[in-house]
Amino acid sequence: MLYTYLKDIKDLTERKRTIKHLIMLRKQLDEEIPQKSSENSLLLATWNIRQFTDNRKQESYMYIAEILSRFDLIAVQEVKEKMRGLERVKSILGKNWDYIATDVTDSTDGGNGERIAFLYDTNKVSFKNIAGEIVLPHTELIQGMQFARTPFCVAFQAGWFKFNLTTVHIFYGKESKAADRERRQAEIKAIGSYLSDRATAEESSYIVLGDFNIPKVGDKYMDALESTGFCIPAPIKKHPTNFGKEVKHYDQIAFNLKLEEGIKVYDDDTVRSGAFNFTKSVYRDEDYEEYIPLMEQKTKVARTGDKAKDYFCGHYRIDQMSDHMPLWLELKVDFSSQYIEKQLKYVLDTENKKKK
Repeated sequence: MLYTYLKDIKDLTERKRTIKHLIMLRKQLDEEIPQKSSENSLLLATWNIRQFTDNRKQESYMYIAEILSRFDLIAVQEVKEKMRGLERVKSILGKNWDYIATDVTDSTDGGNGERIAFLYDTNKVSFKNIAGEIVLPHTELIQGMQFARTPFCVAFQAGWFKFNLTTVHIFYGKESKAADRERRQAEIKAIGSYLSDRATAEESSYIVLGDFNIPKVGDKYMDALESTGFCIPAPIKKHPTNFGKEVKHYDQIAFNLKLEEGIKVYDDDTVRSGAFNFTKSVYRDEDYEEYIPLMEQKTKVARTGDKAKDYFCGHYRIDQMSDHMPLWLELKVDFSSQYIEKQLKYVLDTENKKKK
């Protein structure tokens, strides 16, 4: 992290506020997110960053970058056509960070003119020179159509673990329309089936993550994904990722792994995971009064008391950060012990054969 970017905040009141909340955010991250390891583990995350472009204050980019810096590889949804927000965050993160992004989706059929991107720490993760947007064959179209937002699949390696990582932003539509609900379920089923078939044919590991727009654990949308051969770790299911009165499990991380015997990248009983609620440290409910002048400047509407607080919690901080929490999982990527044991077994087996 290049904290020298704090100097870009010319207003000293804003800079002081940003520094104060960065200190709080760093403390929360230290308490809730494991320390990044050089070899043993991979911190994988997904985050729908609402309408992500150059539409935020510098303090918000500092907070977003601080959160992202604690992970090794992050799938980011809702990156807009102008990638200035992503570029700004990458600059704050430092030279060891890179990203790869899709083209912009068509805005006329639910795509909303969005990109999907992977942001990764090159000290831990290497791009294996294979990337592509997933286009379904004509026999597997979704109600005669492709995905509203094309899933993005990239080959990565971290430590000993080679994997194909696909991120999605599944069509939502209107909950009141049966056709939209059916399309959402069909998109989830289609991506799961397509990737499972590839995992089997290639004998390679696939992970799919992102905003699936799944309302709750065990519903028909989650079943649509799990029925295709992908497994969602039990701890991930414990973490809703939305803000609001109703608990929603929109974001998910699911696995279809093809690993050698004895190798595990996670264990349901011990894996560390979570949904990071940044509003405990930045843009907290009780901070709303500090932002009243900024909200008035933005909307040209004067608000005080509960009205100001409601707008702050329901709109302003969502526009500055997101209406989703980052969802993360720690994976084991050091298979050296298993490899050594396998080599020992090979030598012993070979010696026994010669003796016979």
